[in-house]
Amino acid sequence: MTDERLKPPGTLDASPVVFIDGRSADLIEVLDRGLQYGDGLFETVLIQDARPCQWRRHLDRLYAGAQRLGIPLPATDDLGREVLALVAGLDAAVLKILVTRGRGGRGYRPPAEPEPHRLLLVYPLVSGTDRFREEGIRARYCRTPASINPALAGMKHLNRLDSVLARREWDDLTAEHGTIEEGLMLDPFGFLVGGTMTNVFLWDGRVLRTPPVDRAGIAGTCRALLLERAEAAGIPCRVEPLGPSEIERSQGLFLTNALVGVWPVRELDGYSYSLDGLPWTFLREIWAAARRPE
Repeated sequence: MTDERLKPPGTLDASPVVFIDGRSADLIEVLDRGLQYGDGLFETVLIQDARPCQWRRHLDRLYAGAQRLGIPLPATDDLGREVLALVAGLDAAVLKILVTRGRGGRGYRPPAEPEPHRLLLVYPLVSGTDRFREEGIRARYCRTPASINPALAGMKHLNRLDSVLARREWDDLTAEHGTIEEGLMLDPFGFLVGGTMTNVFLWDGRVLRTPPVDRAGIAGTCRALLLERAEAAGIPCRVEPLGPSEIERSQGLFLTNALVGVWPVRELDGYSYSLDGLPWTFLREIWAAARRPE
Protein backbone atom coordinates (compact mmCIF):
# COMPACT_ATOMS: atom_id res chain seq x y z
CA MET A 1 0.00 0.00 0.00
CA THR A 2 1.80 3.09 -1.21
CA ASP A 3 0.89 6.59 -2.28
CA GLU A 4 2.92 9.13 -4.18
CA ARG A 5 2.00 11.74 -1.60
CA LEU A 6 4.14 9.89 0.93
CA LYS A 7 7.37 11.76 0.21
CA PRO A 8 10.72 10.15 0.98
CA PRO A 9 12.79 10.29 3.00
CA GLY A 10 10.36 10.13 5.88
CA THR A 11 8.43 13.36 5.28
CA LEU A 12 4.91 14.44 4.34
CA ASP A 13 3.42 17.29 2.36
CA ALA A 14 0.96 19.59 4.13
CA SER A 15 -2.07 17.71 2.77
CA PRO A 16 -2.96 14.51 4.64
CA VAL A 17 -2.78 11.10 3.04
CA VAL A 18 -6.24 9.52 3.21
CA PHE A 19 -7.21 5.87 2.90
CA ILE A 20 -10.80 4.63 3.18
CA ASP A 21 -11.41 0.94 3.71
CA GLY A 22 -7.89 0.11 2.58
CA ARG A 23 -7.86 2.20 -0.59
CA SER A 24 -6.56 5.65 -1.43
CA ALA A 25 -9.59 7.96 -1.47
CA ASP A 26 -10.78 11.28 -0.12
CA LEU A 27 -14.58 11.09 -0.39
CA ILE A 28 -17.21 9.44 1.78
CA GLU A 29 -20.90 9.12 0.94
CA VAL A 30 -23.28 11.75 2.32
CA LEU A 31 -25.52 9.10 3.92
CA ASP A 32 -22.71 7.85 6.16
CA ARG A 33 -23.86 7.94 9.78
CA GLY A 34 -20.55 9.38 10.90
CA LEU A 35 -21.38 12.48 8.89
CA GLN A 36 -25.11 12.46 9.65
CA TYR A 37 -24.97 11.82 13.40
CA GLY A 38 -21.36 11.61 14.53
CA ASP A 39 -21.97 7.87 14.83
CA GLY A 40 -18.44 6.60 15.21
CA LEU A 41 -15.07 6.79 16.93
CA PHE A 42 -11.57 8.06 16.32
CA GLU A 43 -8.02 7.75 17.57
CA THR A 44 -5.09 10.11 17.12
CA VAL A 45 -1.75 8.29 17.16
CA LEU A 46 1.82 9.56 17.20
CA ILE A 47 4.04 7.93 14.58
CA GLN A 48 7.77 7.65 15.26
CA ASP A 49 10.26 5.77 13.11
CA ALA A 50 7.45 4.43 10.90
CA ARG A 51 5.63 2.79 13.82
CA PRO A 52 2.72 3.87 16.04
CA CYS A 53 3.39 4.83 19.65
CA GLN A 54 1.23 3.44 22.47
CA TRP A 55 -0.41 1.30 19.83
CA ARG A 56 -1.85 -1.28 22.21
CA ARG A 57 -3.52 1.40 24.34
CA HIS A 58 -5.02 3.06 21.26
CA LEU A 59 -6.31 -0.27 19.98
CA ASP A 60 -7.79 -1.21 23.35
CA ARG A 61 -9.67 2.10 23.60
CA LEU A 62 -10.86 1.98 19.99
CA TYR A 63 -12.15 -1.57 20.21
CA ALA A 64 -13.71 -1.05 23.65
CA GLY A 65 -15.54 2.00 22.33
CA ALA A 66 -16.67 0.14 19.22
CA GLN A 67 -18.06 -2.63 21.39
CA ARG A 68 -19.97 -0.10 23.49
CA LEU A 69 -21.46 1.45 20.35
CA GLY A 70 -22.08 -1.87 18.61
CA ILE A 71 -19.83 -1.15 15.62
CA PRO A 72 -17.97 -4.21 14.27
CA LEU A 73 -14.30 -3.71 13.45
CA PRO A 74 -11.74 -5.74 11.51
CA ALA A 75 -9.31 -7.92 13.43
CA THR A 76 -6.65 -5.92 15.27
CA ASP A 77 -3.85 -7.60 13.31
CA ASP A 78 -5.45 -6.61 10.01
CA LEU A 79 -5.78 -2.99 11.11
CA GLY A 80 -2.21 -3.02 12.37
CA ARG A 81 -0.86 -4.28 9.05
CA GLU A 82 -2.82 -1.62 7.19
CA VAL A 83 -1.42 1.11 9.44
CA LEU A 84 2.17 -0.09 9.14
CA ALA A 85 1.92 -0.18 5.35
CA LEU A 86 0.53 3.34 5.28
CA VAL A 87 3.19 4.92 7.52
CA ALA A 88 6.16 2.95 6.15
CA GLY A 89 9.19 5.19 5.69
CA LEU A 90 7.89 8.08 7.79
CA ASP A 91 10.16 9.42 10.52
CA ALA A 92 7.41 11.28 12.38
CA ALA A 93 3.74 11.87 11.61
CA VAL A 94 0.25 11.91 13.06
CA LEU A 95 -2.16 9.09 12.24
CA LYS A 96 -5.87 9.63 12.70
CA ILE A 97 -8.14 6.59 12.62
CA LEU A 98 -11.87 7.16 12.16
CA VAL A 99 -14.48 4.45 12.26
CA THR A 100 -18.11 5.13 11.30
CA ARG A 101 -21.13 2.86 11.43
CA GLY A 102 -21.45 3.33 7.69
CA ARG A 103 -24.44 4.05 5.51
CA GLY A 104 -27.87 4.50 7.05
CA GLY A 105 -31.29 5.91 6.28
CA ARG A 106 -32.93 8.99 7.71
CA GLY A 107 -33.56 8.74 11.43
CA TYR A 108 -31.52 7.77 14.47
CA ARG A 109 -32.21 4.03 14.39
CA PRO A 110 -28.98 2.30 13.33
CA PRO A 111 -29.03 -0.52 10.77
CA ALA A 112 -29.37 -4.00 12.17
CA GLU A 113 -26.29 -5.14 10.23
CA PRO A 114 -23.97 -2.15 9.88
CA GLU A 115 -21.25 -2.00 7.26
CA PRO A 116 -18.68 0.26 8.93
CA HIS A 117 -16.13 2.43 7.19
CA ARG A 118 -12.60 2.96 8.45
CA LEU A 119 -10.65 6.03 7.49
CA LEU A 120 -6.90 6.41 7.97
CA LEU A 121 -5.46 9.91 7.66
CA VAL A 122 -1.76 10.69 7.97
CA TYR A 123 -0.72 14.27 8.74
CA PRO A 124 2.68 15.92 9.16
CA LEU A 125 3.71 16.28 12.80
CA VAL A 126 3.54 19.94 13.78
CA SER A 127 6.97 21.30 14.68
CA GLY A 128 7.89 23.97 17.20
CA THR A 129 5.97 22.63 20.18
CA ASP A 130 8.74 20.59 21.84
CA ARG A 131 9.86 23.65 23.80
CA PHE A 132 6.58 23.63 25.73
CA ARG A 133 7.68 20.47 27.55
CA GLU A 134 10.34 22.52 29.33
CA GLU A 135 9.02 26.10 29.13
CA GLY A 136 5.41 25.30 29.98
CA ILE A 137 2.30 26.78 28.39
CA ARG A 138 -0.33 29.42 29.07
CA ALA A 139 -3.87 28.12 29.54
CA ARG A 140 -7.30 29.54 30.32
CA TYR A 141 -10.66 28.41 31.60
CA CYS A 142 -13.26 27.90 28.89
CA ARG A 143 -16.77 29.30 29.17
CA THR A 144 -18.19 26.34 27.24
CA PRO A 145 -19.08 23.52 29.67
CA ALA A 146 -18.24 19.90 28.96
CA SER A 147 -21.30 17.68 28.59
CA ILE A 148 -22.00 14.94 31.10
CA ASN A 149 -22.99 11.58 29.62
CA PRO A 150 -21.80 8.37 31.34
CA ALA A 151 -22.85 6.32 28.30
CA LEU A 152 -20.25 8.12 26.16
CA ALA A 153 -17.67 9.15 28.75
CA GLY A 154 -14.10 7.99 28.27
CA MET A 155 -14.35 7.03 24.60
CA LYS A 156 -13.26 9.19 21.66
CA HIS A 157 -16.59 9.36 19.86
CA LEU A 158 -17.07 11.68 16.90
CA ASN A 159 -19.35 14.14 18.75
CA ARG A 160 -16.76 16.74 19.75
CA LEU A 161 -18.75 19.98 19.52
CA ASP A 162 -18.05 20.81 23.18
CA SER A 163 -14.34 20.98 22.41
CA VAL A 164 -14.93 22.77 19.10
CA LEU A 165 -16.87 25.57 20.78
CA ALA A 166 -14.40 25.78 23.66
CA ARG A 167 -11.39 25.94 21.34
CA ARG A 168 -13.10 28.66 19.31
CA GLU A 169 -13.09 30.95 22.35
CA TRP A 170 -9.47 32.05 22.02
CA ASP A 171 -8.76 32.06 18.29
CA ASP A 172 -8.27 35.82 18.09
CA LEU A 173 -6.02 36.69 21.03
CA THR A 174 -3.49 39.40 20.21
CA ALA A 175 0.24 39.33 20.75
CA GLU A 176 -0.28 41.72 23.68
CA HIS A 177 -1.90 38.93 25.68
CA GLY A 178 0.40 36.18 24.46
CA THR A 179 -0.46 32.81 23.02
CA ILE A 180 -2.89 30.46 24.74
CA GLU A 181 -2.13 26.84 23.99
CA GLU A 182 -4.98 25.09 25.78
CA GLY A 183 -8.25 25.67 27.62
CA LEU A 184 -9.57 23.83 30.67
CA MET A 185 -13.19 22.71 30.59
CA LEU A 186 -15.52 22.32 33.56
CA ASP A 187 -18.78 20.39 33.64
CA PRO A 188 -22.10 22.22 34.26
CA PHE A 189 -21.58 21.79 38.04
CA GLY A 190 -18.15 23.44 38.00
CA PHE A 191 -15.97 20.33 38.27
CA LEU A 192 -12.87 19.94 36.13
CA VAL A 193 -13.19 17.55 33.18
CA GLY A 194 -9.98 18.20 31.24
CA GLY A 195 -8.57 20.36 28.49
CA THR A 196 -10.12 20.72 25.07
CA MET A 197 -7.60 18.13 23.85
CA THR A 198 -5.82 17.02 27.01
CA ASN A 199 -6.13 15.37 30.40
CA VAL A 200 -5.17 17.41 33.47
CA PHE A 201 -3.02 16.49 36.48
CA LEU A 202 -2.47 18.52 39.65
CA TRP A 203 0.67 18.21 41.77
CA ASP A 204 0.96 19.20 45.44
CA GLY A 205 4.58 18.22 45.92
CA ARG A 206 3.82 14.64 46.88
CA VAL A 207 0.53 13.48 45.35
CA LEU A 208 -0.84 13.62 41.79
CA ARG A 209 -4.56 14.27 41.34
CA THR A 210 -6.69 14.00 38.20
CA PRO A 211 -10.45 14.10 37.54
CA PRO A 212 -12.40 10.91 36.79
CA VAL A 213 -13.61 10.20 33.26
CA ASP A 214 -16.62 8.04 34.06
CA ARG A 215 -19.17 10.84 33.51
CA ALA A 216 -17.40 13.16 31.07
CA GLY A 217 -14.07 13.55 29.31
CA ILE A 218 -11.73 11.16 27.54
CA ALA A 219 -9.71 8.31 28.99
CA GLY A 220 -6.45 9.43 27.37
CA THR A 221 -3.76 6.95 26.46
CA CYS A 222 -1.05 9.15 27.97
CA ARG A 223 -3.21 9.55 31.08
CA ALA A 224 -3.40 5.77 31.40
CA LEU A 225 0.35 5.48 30.88
CA LEU A 226 1.03 8.06 33.58
CA LEU A 227 -1.33 6.43 36.09
CA GLU A 228 0.32 3.07 35.49
CA ARG A 229 3.86 4.43 35.79
CA ALA A 230 3.02 6.51 38.88
CA GLU A 231 1.82 3.41 40.69
CA ALA A 232 4.97 1.53 39.70
CA ALA A 233 7.14 4.45 40.87
CA GLY A 234 5.36 4.72 44.21
CA ILE A 235 3.92 8.17 43.45
CA PRO A 236 0.42 8.48 44.98
CA CYS A 237 -2.19 9.42 42.39
CA ARG A 238 -5.80 10.14 43.27
CA VAL A 239 -8.63 10.09 40.75
CA GLU A 240 -11.22 12.38 42.29
CA PRO A 241 -13.53 15.33 41.53
CA LEU A 242 -11.62 18.62 41.32
CA GLY A 243 -12.81 22.20 41.11
CA PRO A 244 -11.11 25.54 40.42
CA SER A 245 -10.29 25.97 44.14
CA GLU A 246 -8.24 22.75 44.13
CA ILE A 247 -6.52 23.84 40.94
CA GLU A 248 -5.58 27.23 42.37
CA ARG A 249 -4.24 25.68 45.58
CA SER A 250 -2.10 23.15 43.75
CA GLN A 251 1.67 23.56 43.60
CA GLY A 252 1.65 22.90 39.88
CA LEU A 253 -0.30 21.32 37.07
CA PHE A 254 0.39 19.73 33.72
CA LEU A 255 -1.51 18.38 30.73
CA THR A 256 -1.13 15.15 28.78
CA ASN A 257 -2.14 13.69 25.45
CA ALA A 258 -0.75 11.25 22.92
CA LEU A 259 0.84 13.90 20.68
CA VAL A 260 2.15 16.54 23.10
CA GLY A 261 3.13 14.03 25.77
CA VAL A 262 3.39 16.29 28.83
CA TRP A 263 2.85 20.05 28.90
CA PRO A 264 3.48 21.85 32.21
CA VAL A 265 1.25 24.87 32.78
CA ARG A 266 3.11 28.04 33.73
CA GLU A 267 0.06 30.33 33.71
CA LEU A 268 -3.69 29.79 34.02
CA ASP A 269 -5.99 32.77 33.54
CA GLY A 270 -3.33 35.18 34.79
CA TYR A 271 -2.23 33.03 37.76
CA SER A 272 1.41 31.96 37.50
CA TYR A 273 2.73 28.56 38.52
CA SER A 274 6.35 27.80 39.27
CA LEU A 275 7.62 24.88 37.22
CA ASP A 276 10.51 24.17 39.59
CA GLY A 277 8.57 21.94 41.94
CA LEU A 278 7.17 19.55 39.34
CA PRO A 279 8.42 15.93 39.36
CA TRP A 280 10.58 16.50 36.30
CA THR A 281 12.42 13.18 36.27
CA PHE A 282 9.13 11.33 36.29
CA LEU A 283 7.53 13.59 33.66
CA ARG A 284 10.47 13.20 31.28
CA GLU A 285 10.23 9.43 31.67
CA ILE A 286 6.54 9.61 30.77
CA TRP A 287 7.25 11.66 27.65
CA ALA A 288 9.96 9.23 26.56
CA ALA A 289 7.63 6.27 27.07
CA ALA A 290 4.74 7.99 25.28
CA ARG A 291 6.79 8.51 22.12
CA ARG A 292 8.38 5.05 22.06
CA PRO A 293 7.26 3.12 18.92
CA GLU A 294 5.64 -0.29 19.34
